[in-house]
Amino acid sequence: MLVDTREKQNSHIIDYFTKNHIAYERTALSYGDYSFYIPAAAAGENIYFHRDIVIERKATLEELSGNLVQERERFEKEFLKAGNDGAKIYLMVEESVGYSAIIGHNYRTQLAPAAYMASLKAWEARFHCNVQFIDKKYSGYYLMATFQYYAREALK
Repeated sequence: MLVDTREKQNSHIIDYFTKNHIAYERTALSYGDYSFYIPAAAAGENIYFHRDIVIERKATLEELSGNLVQERERFEKEFLKAGNDGAKIYLMVEESVGYSAIIGHNYRTQLAPAAYMASLKAWEARFHCNVQFIDKKYSGYYLMATFQYYAREALK
């Protein structure tokens, strides 16, 4: 597992990796917070997927809202860079009731629910990203399963 060096406040994910004997290393990723590689011991030489698939993690709806509004230009550049490389990008938001919370304005920003939904859906369409709302206690599992099945299909 590759974990971007700028990724913070992710002890629940690192704990999952440790508990389940999932090797990980911190490295500077060009975009996204997580990716993976298959080490040489299993494949003859390292096979990296950090330009093929990444997962961008947002810990809260407030963090995502800030990225879509205040930090939109920086956030857009990251997704454009991934798209230019042809990378599949997943946006994992650690909010299990994501759409319900957005529609019900159960988050602490001034972004109106309709505007939030419009930005999110435009983001999905523009950057061909897959948005997943998930309870943070399952984030490590989600990361592992996403990469495991991506590799399985890519190496067929």
